[in-house]
Amino acid sequence: MTPAIRVAKAAGFEITLHRYKHRAGADSYGGEAAAVLGLPPAQVLKTLIAEIEGGGLAVAIVPVDKRLDLKLLASALGAKRARMAQPRIAERASGYVIGGISPLGQRRRLPTVIDASVRQFPEIYVSGGRRGLDIGLAPGDLARACDAHFAPLVRAGT
Repeated sequence: MTPAIRVAKAAGFEITLHRYKHRAGADSYGGEAAAVLGLPPAQVLKTLIAEIEGGGLAVAIVPVDKRLDLKLLASALGAKRARMAQPRIAERASGYVIGGISPLGQRRRLPTVIDASVRQFPEIYVSGGRRGLDIGLAPGDLARACDAHFAPLVRAGT
């Protein structure tokens, strides 16, 4: 049981677990999950760690088929700029490895923003804390567990 699953269960959320065999060398961890599990990419989310100017680290959660707009993330957090954190920094802050970073059960609670587009779905899927494991849950439950808010984080067509 990963920290992500423990957090979701302790909160009493209704979750589903989705395991799959991760293929080493996959181009996109989230894209692989969506394809192997047969899930719509708009509902499978990737968890990204960014450095916010003057504010340390933050978490952005966006659909795997979209690209995070760092200007939108910075704006959502009241900052001027944001840039992607180096992988080792993301791993150290979250307690997870790249490709298995879950927004749930991270080592340190960071400011978190979820792309507003996912609010339309009854269930979304995030990493369960390791490669080859996703957790399905309601968008509102994810926001509550991460003390997150929703904001646009991707531009149309990206």
